[in-house]
Amino acid sequence: MSSDSLICVQGRKRAFGVFGVLPEILNGVGDILRLAGTSVAMSLSAVTSKLSDLKKCQTDIGTGMDIVTEVALDLVETEGSEEDLKKLEQMMLDCARLDREINCFVEAVEQITTEARQQPPEAMFTVKNRVRERFAELEGSFSESDLQRHKKVVSYRESLRNAQKLANPSAAASTEEELDEDIVVTQSQQKLTCPLTLMEMVNPVKNKKCSHHYDHDAVLDMIRRNESQKKKFRCPVVGCSNTDVKQSDLVVDVAMKRMIQKKQGPRT
Repeated sequence: MSSDSLICVQGRKRAFGVFGVLPEILNGVGDILRLAGTSVAMSLSAVTSKLSDLKKCQTDIGTGMDIVTEVALDLVETEGSEEDLKKLEQMMLDCARLDREINCFVEAVEQITTEARQQPPEAMFTVKNRVRERFAELEGSFSESDLQRHKKVVSYRESLRNAQKLANPSAAASTEEELDEDIVVTQSQQKLTCPLTLMEMVNPVKNKKCSHHYDHDAVLDMIRRNESQKKKFRCPVVGCSNTDVKQSDLVVDVAMKRMIQKKQGPRT
């Protein structure tokens, strides 16, 4: 097995290991929903507990998707096969689908159990079927194209595009070949410098609206400071027209973070 295929297989095992607990929790919620009648409060309390476990799984799904992204970036850097990258992208879509299903299931259970608390005890006998029907309605309101817009799927693709540019800079180099080498180095340093701290970024985030980068802690501090004064925070990059930088607009730039870490070298 080639080294890139080995990376892919190992990464898939790590990611799938994160999801191993899900079937057990889903079954546990299903068992509780089959409880009926005489102990409504206890049954609904148990459902709430299981839903809490299910929501924690979404954190694990996010971790799994981050692992898949890291494996894909490793493959790009080692010039891995397109076939393995496609398999990893399919894993991202599978994870996005699972995340969506959990969201729909949790919403369905919470809606129906909230209604059940206001109804006679015998209403518990119909909870399971009502949850199933509501879940089907919620699931039916989504399409496969919605998976493509999952924030981690979008981030995955953008990270791969950035990594591929870094791994194969020939196209970018052709536009810079006439530039002085010192100018190119200066431009590279500026790209990694936070416009707020004027220091090299540690945890770079990208603004989805204007595509500018900032260090995570610095930009969040400025956003919160301006919010406390009921002011909008303008992008600090000179000439940028973005006058309202929001936390929801920021996404972690995994490829740039890896580039910074490699530039700094291994920590001792």
